Amino acid sequence: MPVKLGSRLPAESEARIEIIPLIDIMFFLLAAFMLVSLSMVNLKSVKVNLPTATSATPDTKKDFVNISVDKAGLVFLDQRPVGNNELAQMIATMQKTNTTMRVFISGDQDARHGDVIRVLDLVRATGIEKVAFEIREASKPTTP
Repeated sequence: MPVKLGSRLPAESEARIEIIPLIDIMFFLLAAFMLVSLSMVNLKSVKVNLPTATSATPDTKKDFVNISVDKAGLVFLDQRPVGNNELAQMIATMQKTNTTMRVFISGDQDARHGDVIRVLDLVRATGIEKVAFEIREASKPTTP
């Protein structure tokens, strides 16, 4: 019996690449990267109980420095505890590199008013004019 060399496929069929599995893999990678990037959004601030306001609007820009004051009066600069002198020096250094820097002060709802005003005074003393207080939007009352 003679040995037949060659492929078992008919001569008219050509090799082809299935792209459906490749599309599935790319979609999975896209979804994974989106979920990872969304989980990294609020890593800059300390968890504080923010006061609410009815006129609050969310700010989606993240080109700011976040200063948090907790209910014990401790001050955090981007989640790092700092003292008054260190806060003023670090803010002044940051302002030299970015003259249009914005500062958000997140004061805990139970923090003393004087502690938050002390931080505001330190920030304003360095020459920064763009200062805002971070608040939560008030929950809407439900009507039965």
